[in-house]
Amino acid sequence: MDLRIFTEPQQGATYDDLLAVAKATEDLGFDAFFRSDHYLSMGSGDGLPGPTDAWTTLAGLARETSRIRLGTLVSSATFRHPGVLAIQVAQVDQMSGGRVELGLGAGWFAQEHAAYGIPFPEKRFGLLTEQLELITGLWGTPVGEHYDFAGEHYQLKHSPALPKPVQSRVPIIVGGSGPKRTPALAVRFATEFNQSFPAPADVQGRVATVRAACEEAGRDPSTLTFSVAQVLCAGRDDAEVARRADAIGRDVSEVRAVGFAGTPTAVVDRIGSYRELGITRVYLQVLDLKDLDHLELVASEVASQLG
Repeated sequence: MDLRIFTEPQQGATYDDLLAVAKATEDLGFDAFFRSDHYLSMGSGDGLPGPTDAWTTLAGLARETSRIRLGTLVSSATFRHPGVLAIQVAQVDQMSGGRVELGLGAGWFAQEHAAYGIPFPEKRFGLLTEQLELITGLWGTPVGEHYDFAGEHYQLKHSPALPKPVQSRVPIIVGGSGPKRTPALAVRFATEFNQSFPAPADVQGRVATVRAACEEAGRDPSTLTFSVAQVLCAGRDDAEVARRADAIGRDVSEVRAVGFAGTPTAVVDRIGSYRELGITRVYLQVLDLKDLDHLELVASEVASQLG
């Protein structure tokens, strides 16, 4: 089971805060450091000191880490032109020595678009589909050849399709709860299908839907990684769990019901229940970035039991 650390910097974090978490992620043996890609805080917090750009952050971390995977969960198709995003991701992949992964979604948070003047069309699935086709097309074009794309939303003419990532195939993460279009998109483009904050009872059905879509399209379902992201709130005892829940403004009973929460044994059991459903990777959403002891607890008393 891969254990990945997943942060939400729009809630309030500096680059130095993220660097400290990324270095702890690497030192403690976790598989990867991921971050959200948002420009506005959510809920009642002030989000100070303000947002950080996801790919600027990952470029910095690429030079200050050496082992962990780095990526977004997920970037919004509304934020960047896909030609520019393909260049950015390829460059960060080079800067990291081939450790980057791209999570890409259609975008959903209208307020952040309004706050920073970013267009937010009512229909965005077509944008996402074309971005995935265009980005993978640019990366897959042999050096010395050119790439053209004529879509409804984007057009490229005689692109040299450079630079290339270090990896022959940058892992692409697609996720969501849609019953048809999203699974089809994952089957076509993704190396990983992610469920972010699902009700535990819904996980098995969504995995089955995507597996069926793979088989219908002639793709071996075993070539697609299935993952889940949930909030992390672990403690050595009930008091520590309650303290950590309070620190992130969450009700302790709620995080126990849906998240990776409770004592290390409870967290191991929850992760194990997902493994039985075909999940082989989990993203531990860490909301208190100052609490590095939280990561140490999971590394020493959860990861060691998962093997």
